[in-house]
Order: sequence, then C-alpha cells, then structure tokens
Amino acid sequence: MSVESPIALRCWPGLLPYFTVLDAMREFTRQRDAQTSDQIWLLQHPPVITLGSNADPTDVLDPGPIPVIRSDRGGQATYHGPGQWLVYTLLDLGRMGIGVRDLISALENAVIDLLASRDVAAVARSEAPGVYVNGAKIASVGLKVHKGCSYHGLSLNVHMDLEPFRRITPCGQKGLAVTQVHDLVPDWDEASIPGALMEALAQRLGRPIQRGGA
Repeated sequence: MSVESPIALRCWPGLLPYFTVLDAMREFTRQRDAQTSDQIWLLQHPPVITLGSNADPTDVLDPGPIPVIRSDRGGQATYHGPGQWLVYTLLDLGRMGIGVRDLISALENAVIDLLASRDVAAVARSEAPGVYVNGAKIASVGLKVHKGCSYHGLSLNVHMDLEPFRRITPCGQKGLAVTQVHDLVPDWDEASIPGALMEALAQRLGRPIQRGGA
C-alpha cells in the first residue's frame, strides 16, 4: 500500500460513549496488518473526564456526575463533551515514515492553520503538547502507539460548556485557562469547522483524507 493512499475519514453523528470508541480503536489496531488502510475517526463524546497514562488522579478535583475513565493515551487529565470534536488518528506510522513527534506536530499545526484562516494566532508548546491562544488551551493531543501504529489523537474545543474543565487540573497544569473557537470567532459557521480541519490536517500529513463508510 502506498503511503500516498488516501486516509479514510469516518464520521459519526451524535455522541459516542468513550469506552465504545476506545475498545473499537484498540481492536482495529490489534487486528490491522501491513495492508490495512489508515483511518481517521471524527466524532464527539458525551461528558467524560479521561486520565492519560501520565495523569495524577488528584488532578480530578470535583467530577460531580461526570464519569472518570482511565485511558491508555499519553498525557494527563482532560475533559470531553458535546461541542468538542475528537480526531482519532489510526495510522501506520512506520509505513508513513513518520514518528510520534511528527504526528503530534501535524495535529497541532493543523489546528494552528485552521485558526490562522480566521486571523486567530495560536501556538504549540514543546513542553506541553496542544494548541494555545493567548495562553489558553483550545486543543489537546494524546496518542498511543502499538507496534508502530497510532490511535487516539486530537480534541478541539469548538462550542461547548467549558465549566467541567474547572473540575480538573487540565493537563496537569494548575491555573491553565481553556478557550474554544466560538469565543474567539463567534460568527464562524461551526458546521464547516470539521471539514476545514481535515483539509488542514491533510496538508500537514501530506496525504489526502477522504470520507469513507461509517
């Protein structure tokens, strides 16, 4: 399979439970072989707090009714909920000839490019993966690699309730502010954002991303 082959994009409407998707990503990665096509899954979750492999459980301050799930992704504590898009990257990194840091940079820079298209200046931080606008985090990155293949990926805050982030220490950074696209560009047609993000990511990965079956 050529590294230039399109990455299949699978999109789901509604909200998919975190455990359902986590189990599906693990199974997909476990079963894939050298001929398995790469995929990107684009979806949203119901409210959930997830703890990455480096997370300190004390970073969950007051979860209230929000479930807390230990994940196998890299990183620390974060929150997922309606209005936040998840971009899960199920890629054969060896076949693509890239490393984990390359994929993290591609995800970060795709968000930076997306925001720059609406004159919002965003940056990445080498010491704390993700994307920041004026010091506030707008996107998080966490990956897992198994036998050279990645899963998990990126979360982008678009138009959501940010209050649950105050129930945790986001990404283990005390006092870290969190922001979202809607607060920065209120008139952006939010339905267009996922597609624009995929276009930016395709450019950064050097591979076309094409919608596939769900």
